[in-house]
This record gives sequence, structure tokens and C-alpha cells, in this order.
Amino acid sequence: MGRLDGKFALITGSSSGIGRAVALAFAREGAHVAINFPDASQAQNAAEVEAAIKKVGRRALAIQADVSKPDQIAKLVDTVMREFGRIDVLVNNAGIGGVTARIDELPIEAWDELMAVNLRGVFLCTRAVLPIMYRQNYGKIINTASQLAYRGCPGMAHYTASKAAVITFTRSLALEIGSRNLNANCVAPGITRTPILKGTSPELIEAIRAGIPKGRLAEVEDIVPAYVFLASDEAGHFSGQCLSPNGGDVML
Repeated sequence: MGRLDGKFALITGSSSGIGRAVALAFAREGAHVAINFPDASQAQNAAEVEAAIKKVGRRALAIQADVSKPDQIAKLVDTVMREFGRIDVLVNNAGIGGVTARIDELPIEAWDELMAVNLRGVFLCTRAVLPIMYRQNYGKIINTASQLAYRGCPGMAHYTASKAAVITFTRSLALEIGSRNLNANCVAPGITRTPILKGTSPELIEAIRAGIPKGRLAEVEDIVPAYVFLASDEAGHFSGQCLSPNGGDVML
């Protein structure tokens, strides 16, 4: 407890799934948290996360923004800075799973929509927050990838491509920030029981589960510690790295 005392964090896609669990874990570790949600359908979930964070004595605010829209990201970051005054940790977690389809049958629109959220969103949020972290001479950026970035997956080429790009984006960012007092890393979870699986076929989920040495899908509690560690000052010498809590599905 207390590994993030006094830190201010912005976590995109934090009204449900892994993002929600990370937001609550950060608050338990002492951080104040800005919760981001994409649209009105997630407003109630975001409000519940905000209330839970305030209940443990931390500051919290829930802000609606589509991470693929530059104007909405600008407003998101401006709101956080107006309320918090700084952003110590940025977690680029917002993401969608999209439809499951073979490449020759994958609608172009589905490809574009997924890339807009999963990859463009990471770029836009990072681009907006970096100048703040430069001024502070402090910052932790954590991007959510996936272990499928390393192995691929039939029917999910758009998803796996977006997550592989997130990993290489993180490495390039780490090289750019170099000797500054900033860190950029990512987490590549194994398949986890979250709402993002809603559009994935049960057969595909079972096929992936069968290949996991631990024999089960991850729960969000299995994933969260990697984010807490990378957000803490204990991870000061981690740069451009990818932690992958995946039950042995991919061994990096």
C-alpha cells in the first residue's frame, strides 16, 4: 500500500474491465485518478468507479472522451490539468476487440474503427500528455498491448496488428524520451475475462484457453499488479519493456 502516494493518474478506458481494476488499484496505492469512458453507455460504470475511488479517500473525476478524436482528447487533458494540476501517470488502456473475421472477409470499416481506438488513441493521448510530463520532468506512460501481438490469432488480424504496433510505438517512445525522468512501458496481458471478449466467438476463446499452460483465462486481478509496478518509482529503470502476465501462453 502507498506505492503511488500523491500521484495523479489518467487512465483511458477505465470504466470497465482491466482499466477499471487498474484505477481502483491505483487509488488503493494512494493515487488520485481521472477516469475516462467513451460514451453515454459507460457513464454509469464510470460514476461507480469514481465513487469507489472517493470512498477510499482519493480524488477522482470521470470524463467522457473518444480517444480516437483529437478535439476530445484535448478537452480530456485540459479538464484533468484544470482539476489535478499535473499528470504523473498516463495509462493508455482504451481498446476494442472488434468483430472476428478472416482477413479476406474483414470489413475495411472494422479495420479502421479498431485501429482508430487501439492505436491512434494511444498516439493522440501520448502526444497530448508528453509536453506536460516534460515540464514536470516526471512521468510514467503505460500502454496496454496483448500477448496476441507476439503470436497472432486467426480471425483477429486487425486486433493483433494494433497491439503489435502499440509495443513498437512504446519502444520508439522510450528511445525518444531517453535520459529524461520519464518511463514508457507496456503490459501485454493474456486473454482476460473482461467485456472486450463480448464479440469473440466461444470456440476461439476455448481454443486459446486450451493452449495456456495454467489452463485458464486470466482474471483482472492477475493483470493489475503489472500496472501498479510500472506506475511506481520501483520501475525507474524499466524503459521500453513489456510485461506479459499470460499464464505461460507466450514466453518472451
